[in-house]
Amino acid sequence: MTQSQLAIHMFLQLAIILAVCRVVGLLARKIGQPQVVGEMIAGVLLGPSLFGLLAPHWQQDLFPKGPSMTIIYAAAQVGIVLYMFLVGLEFDTNLIRHRVPSAVSISLAGVLTPLVLGVLVALMLVQDEGRYFTTGVKDWQAMLFVGVAIAITAFPMLARIIVDRKLAGTSLGTLVLAAGATDDAIAWCLFAVVLAVFKNDPMLALLAIGGGALYGVFVLTAGRRLLQRFLGTRAERQGGVSSPMLAVILMLLMCAAWYTDFVGIYAVFGAFILGVAMPRGVIAVEVRRSLEPLVTNFLLPLFFVFSGLNTQIGLVNSIGLLAIAVVILAASILGKGGACYLAARLNKESQRESLAIGSLMNARGLMELILLNIGLQAGLITPTLFTILVLMAIVTTLMATPLFNAFYGRFRKQPENDFIGAAVPAKVAVER
Repeated sequence: MTQSQLAIHMFLQLAIILAVCRVVGLLARKIGQPQVVGEMIAGVLLGPSLFGLLAPHWQQDLFPKGPSMTIIYAAAQVGIVLYMFLVGLEFDTNLIRHRVPSAVSISLAGVLTPLVLGVLVALMLVQDEGRYFTTGVKDWQAMLFVGVAIAITAFPMLARIIVDRKLAGTSLGTLVLAAGATDDAIAWCLFAVVLAVFKNDPMLALLAIGGGALYGVFVLTAGRRLLQRFLGTRAERQGGVSSPMLAVILMLLMCAAWYTDFVGIYAVFGAFILGVAMPRGVIAVEVRRSLEPLVTNFLLPLFFVFSGLNTQIGLVNSIGLLAIAVVILAASILGKGGACYLAARLNKESQRESLAIGSLMNARGLMELILLNIGLQAGLITPTLFTILVLMAIVTTLMATPLFNAFYGRFRKQPENDFIGAAVPAKVAVER
């Protein structure tokens, strides 16, 4: 395609992606699921699993391998980074200080237990050489990968459920976000070790762990003070965020995403930590008002479609593969949801909140899809295991909201995709 033809084709791709995501998302909300669940399913429907099965030529014509898919992937990464930055803006560190032991215990339980179960599952998978892992993957690498895949939490999805249920800024919502963030940070460092050894470059692991820790400490200490001094104070004095100030914030966000991606712990963590460090008040409200509609309605759905195009449910076509899928699903639920529930109870959280925490932490969603895409593109796993793990991610994500509603009770939902003004309802929620 010429550049002009590519642009025209992209317009059609984007129109269809947004239409399908909107329709499926609305249907999902009708049955009590968040919009993001519908977007996950929409991605699979547009891929070879349904669209490619019913109309293979149309599907290939609409989503050909080549430059247009690269552009969709890049735009999706920008959307994820912006979304996690908005999530960070809602994260109130003051509410988590008295529950640090619970957050640490829950996150550790949500990593260590899945790692143990992942070892047992991988021991079974590596017996069938070449079917689930590519040639050259060592047994211990396979074990660690499966453990990390089970341990991952749907951090963006978890954040979206918390916002939808008006728990943003509450003690429970902040505890779950803190546990999820810590959980995923540990899991991504372990995944960096797997990639480092697989690529015969130990420096990748050292860079991920050391570089990530350095970034987090700097941004949350000196960085927070600098942001308040040069941005927060000026925004309060002006009574809003000017266009030049918004441009500076976006530039800082892209730098944060680049750095954390460069060191190997993925761009979303850089974005989230920067959001946490940003000043609160006028600047946070205005930035959310400016960015949220475009991010959640346009950029974020692109990632789910990109992942769905790599998912081929038809590969799970035998009783043996279905059995493997069930075993992985059971290990994922017990190792994540069960372990996090028990950790919360051991830290004297109430039965109601412990069950709610377990149900939310068990969701995989977006972060799982990110990890699986990296594993597939790096040549660690085969499309068969990729599809099995995507199905696990979808099922555990579908379970999250109904279980949370059953255990914690139904909260009045905010308007769809509404981050704007969440800081004010948060105060009301805390008072209640």
